[in-house]
Amino acid sequence: MSESAGGCIEPPTAVTEAEVDALVRGICFKTGPPRRLGVEVEWLVHELRSPQLRVTPERLEAAYAALRTVPLKSALTVEPGGQLELSSPPAGSLMECVGTVSADLDAVRTVLREDGLRLVGLGHDPWHSPRRYLREPRYDAMEACLDRGGPAGRSMMCASASVQVCVDGGYEEPGPLGHVRRWWLAHQLGAVLVAVFANSPLAGHRPTGWLSTRQLRWAQIGTGRAGGPPLDADPRGTWARHVLDAPVMCIRQDGGEPWDVPDGMTFREWIRSREPRPPTREDLDYHATTLFPPVRPRGHLELRMIDAQPGDDGWIVPLAVTAALFDDPQAAETAYRAVKPLAERTLGRPAPHNPLWHDAARVGLADPELREIAAVCFAAALEALPRLGAAREVIDAVAAFEARHVARGRCPADDLLDRLHSGKPPYGKDLSS
Repeated sequence: MSESAGGCIEPPTAVTEAEVDALVRGICFKTGPPRRLGVEVEWLVHELRSPQLRVTPERLEAAYAALRTVPLKSALTVEPGGQLELSSPPAGSLMECVGTVSADLDAVRTVLREDGLRLVGLGHDPWHSPRRYLREPRYDAMEACLDRGGPAGRSMMCASASVQVCVDGGYEEPGPLGHVRRWWLAHQLGAVLVAVFANSPLAGHRPTGWLSTRQLRWAQIGTGRAGGPPLDADPRGTWARHVLDAPVMCIRQDGGEPWDVPDGMTFREWIRSREPRPPTREDLDYHATTLFPPVRPRGHLELRMIDAQPGDDGWIVPLAVTAALFDDPQAAETAYRAVKPLAERTLGRPAPHNPLWHDAARVGLADPELREIAAVCFAAALEALPRLGAAREVIDAVAAFEARHVARGRCPADDLLDRLHSGKPPYGKDLSS
């Protein structure tokens, strides 16, 4: 609601299709030199000593109440299933981003450890079925909407975790750091990142047959909710049309009333019908947050395809590699040339609903072409990281990951499966118990 000059409260103004197109073009794709970097790290939260025991909602609530008293530079949020997420502030360098999030994670882990809990870097919970922790109108509506497509939505909401790297949109002009090139690169390189960092081969105590079960669940949600738009030379216009033609997840209500969950109505149709009420700018902003493509433009580019990584610091490797391949001109050009042949395997279908992304999530670097491209990209990233001011420990971590996984055509999910087949757990107590 807004207040007029005479002091009367005026209802929000409805938006038109032309206004939506202009707003999306201007807000979602801001161009300029790539200067800032960010990361959002999601974690499953398990019992410290008995990770196969489900953490009760009461224990989660007590731990999260304690965490809210801890001063952090990163924004701390709780996901629908009780997962924790730290979102860094925009950083001026890779090492600033690493330093901020590392310090915040140390503080979070200290509090959780006192409550007998731990953060776990897995892309999908290997044991526990999806269970919603947050009971809010937004998530009630999201669950009702996603349930229409099957069980994948609840897994996405409540049993998955990721590393999301955020890079600037890039220059207006063409070139290795131009926004059109970076948009295209994100969708092709994204499949390589899925394969390299796949870390979710288990669900319900058993292998799913996919190295990234998390990516499988996202794809199963469907093209309207979790698909990207076609790739062309006009990402602004293409994304604006995608937002207009995507189905509305829910229509918010005031006063604690349940939110409406329309069945298949697009935002464009809502504008035209004006039912059950005309959509406003606030509705548009909210609608954009209910779209979950693998690359989401939000003024910057949010790369959402990377599984949560093992270990306390495993998230640093995908952050460093992605930053190098996007923000160093030489590495960006190398990555662009390396992934260019992958376009043939998409069959012209948007990510992640094409054969390329399917293969990346299912077999990872066992795919020869993805393995070869990953090797080229890691070599380029390792050359670029000193130019980006990366500390020796970050460069060493990337090199160690390359030697342990990429050079051998493996990903973290392969390590989990090896441990399972030898009777060992991915961490903690024995998987068979």
